[in-house]
Amino acid sequence: MKVLVIGGSGFLGTELVRRATATGWETAATYCSRPGGIAEASWHRLDLRSPGHIDEVLAAVAPSAVIDATSGGSDWAVTADGSIRVAMAATRRGCRLVHVSSDAVFSGSRIHYDETCLPDPVTPYGAAKAAAETAVRLLAPTAAVARTSLIIGHGRYGGSGGSGGSVHERLVHALAAGTHDGVLFTDDIRCPVHVEDLASALLELAVSDHGGMFHLAGADALSRHELGVLIARRDGLDAARLPAGRRADTPMPGALDVRLDSGATQERVRTRLRGAGEFLHVQ
Repeated sequence: MKVLVIGGSGFLGTELVRRATATGWETAATYCSRPGGIAEASWHRLDLRSPGHIDEVLAAVAPSAVIDATSGGSDWAVTADGSIRVAMAATRRGCRLVHVSSDAVFSGSRIHYDETCLPDPVTPYGAAKAAAETAVRLLAPTAAVARTSLIIGHGRYGGSGGSGGSVHERLVHALAAGTHDGVLFTDDIRCPVHVEDLASALLELAVSDHGGMFHLAGADALSRHELGVLIARRDGLDAARLPAGRRADTPMPGALDVRLDSGATQERVRTRLRGAGEFLHVQ
């Protein structure tokens, strides 16, 4: 098996590369500014905003599967156009494609979203992810498109998910330390997933012939504040120091309550998607 991880130096990408190399796969990964620290993989600089650049990387690597874990935020040129370029290039070379999307493609108007639900984004980031996944499904009908939610790792104590934790974990630590202004919303609800479970499921899809839409989110629906409290308790922080607030009371755009239903996906993949109450449980 030869796999190329687009966005391999990011939080999810690092775990994908670590797991792929540990499995014995020939692994290549891309980065934008700085290569990742896993020496067993070959690293390739890639600017998804540059037409033709992805073709050069694919020609050099010749992978059998491509996992697009790009994290370009609301930058349309990366998140939308870049992912479309990946899909076009992978299709031309006959590569298996797994594209990572997000629950940000939904407005929250119906709260519960299964794999059949169509995007209705309300933020620039959500619109870019929705455009990307829609184009991928048209350009590469056999590809697996996997929507996920807030990704959590092992926090500052390291572990296989990489040191420093996810952006959500770092925010909790900064708020608890008083080094960052802001609040954790009590009305902003998602289904967090552990980076190990997500990476395992994505690699499983990469070696399968399953196509279509998949939801890879945890089993528990939590507010960002509830999630922060669990992270604080796991990491030995004072959860009482975490400021709480309501997103509805701010001008910040975005969906409030988006709960990905991963039931149909869980019947098709072996990886068990744990809830945050389990993977953040304090022994």
